[in-house]
Amino acid sequence: MDTGKQDAFLENYRWLARYNRWFNARLYDACERLDDAGRRQDRGAFFGSIHRTLNHLVWADRMWLGRMAALGPFQSLTPGVLALPQGAVHETVLYEDWSELRKARAELDDAIVAWTLEMDARRPLAVMRYANTKGVKREHAAWRAMTHFFNHQAHHRGQVTTLLVQAGVDPGVTDLIALPDNA
Repeated sequence: MDTGKQDAFLENYRWLARYNRWFNARLYDACERLDDAGRRQDRGAFFGSIHRTLNHLVWADRMWLGRMAALGPFQSLTPGVLALPQGAVHETVLYEDWSELRKARAELDDAIVAWTLEMDARRPLAVMRYANTKGVKREHAAWRAMTHFFNHQAHHRGQVTTLLVQAGVDPGVTDLIALPDNA
């Protein structure tokens, strides 16, 4: 892949990281229009509640970033950013307290933006080797995992926006193309 294409490839991930941070801040604002019981109410989603779904995203982001850190070093992917409790799995509630969950999300989003900014254009082409959560060994280009990483966030944020609308809260525009240039 030529240098111009590599740079464009990387810029796409930087754009997705900025969108992720921008939309998560707006999504958490929308969630605050519900009280704690409303955020914790089982609404029939895969993780049940809005609170549990948002916790899953923090868990998954940390797990995937931990795998990405092996391609580093990345100053933004500190042990604090990547910290997961021993034995945590996809349904683990990392943060019972809403304000702690929101703070962790904001810190994680800032780290994701910083991670993409410190990445060089060859990094998405590097080969990743890891075992998934079931122990199955995987090997593929990092760009595949990076694309999954951002797509996974969009998937579950879509679930949360649906749950919010069903609860009478309008989360606003969710389109990627609506990301302001200065976000």
